[in-house]
Amino acid sequence: MTDPDASLAFETRAIHAGYDPDPTTGAVIPPIYATSTYKQDGVGGLRNGYEYSRSANPTRTALEGALAALEGGAHGLAFASGLAAEDAILRALLRPGDHLVFPNDAYGGTFRLVDKVFKPWGLAYTPVPVTDLAAIEAAITPATKLIWLETPTNPLLNVADIAAVAALAKSHGVLVVVDNTFASPYLQQPLSLGADIVVHSTTKYLGGHSDVVGGAVVTDSDDLAEKVRFHQNASGGVPGPFDSFLTHRGLKTLAVRMDRHCDNAEAIAAHLSTHPAVSQVIYPGLASHSSHEVAARQMRRFGGMISVRLRGGEPAALDAVARAKIFTLAESLGGVESLIEHPARMTHASVAGTDLEVPADLIRLSVGIENVADLIADLDQALA
Repeated sequence: MTDPDASLAFETRAIHAGYDPDPTTGAVIPPIYATSTYKQDGVGGLRNGYEYSRSANPTRTALEGALAALEGGAHGLAFASGLAAEDAILRALLRPGDHLVFPNDAYGGTFRLVDKVFKPWGLAYTPVPVTDLAAIEAAITPATKLIWLETPTNPLLNVADIAAVAALAKSHGVLVVVDNTFASPYLQQPLSLGADIVVHSTTKYLGGHSDVVGGAVVTDSDDLAEKVRFHQNASGGVPGPFDSFLTHRGLKTLAVRMDRHCDNAEAIAAHLSTHPAVSQVIYPGLASHSSHEVAARQMRRFGGMISVRLRGGEPAALDAVARAKIFTLAESLGGVESLIEHPARMTHASVAGTDLEVPADLIRLSVGIENVADLIADLDQALA
């Protein structure tokens, strides 16, 4: 179903969207079109619009159709990485002198892109808590063109009220971009809540197997899609056919994987909440979370990411990540295997010494789909 009925359930669209069985062979999975160029039937006589694989490739086209369908958008664009997708959005929509409202606990790579690449280019930005609507409004200036949200944020798992921020932005004539990587489209649909653009690192839950790097942009706006697509082609940060194939394959099992991620994370969050070595468990599914009600309203479930602060401070955090066995010490997240990391020294080292600095006593868990009893036992011995 290249253009599936929007009334179909998410799980059905995840499997069928973006591709119809091949009319020649009947292949039910999109082929890997390992080609850089395409024969033209006379000058300018393109077959289905394909001329060069930086501009379009049939394997990528299938992925982009599936991405759009799962986010409920009209246009999906695939990129070589999540940061390539973010870079294309910022270049397409902003100009020197413009202003961006930005999370005060954003992913370190996104902060690095904004602060080290776009700030010297002439972009101004103001970090704000994504949970504070008044602070967001106070940060808006006549030069503000865009509000950038992560929700839940990385790694402090703050949850923005997307609908409220989108309504505020609309009243000021400002666009809203939502990084939906932590939630995935299975758990949260930002476009339906009023966001203008959704961005993903497809490396994470969408690919789901820690074997491919990629990014995505989804929007309902023809105008925004055209602007981002121009930069996708002009800058060339696109995934190859093999990467597109792997990401599309991962999408097909997103729903069943996310349910297991959530099952395991909910059990682990509850267990760690009473652990003597733990001072705080940060997980939107806990009633103690400051934005639990917002998360319950706009998310199907609460995701597979947990952040934990330890009573023993940074030494205890470093010891725990070193002692874990099933939880692999590694950056990234969203794969079938469980990962553990120390954000202050790893994924968020680039924000050290800034307003976005991460607590040194914090560890981040990407809860996989292993047996939950094994995962809990591993955390217990790591924290002992």
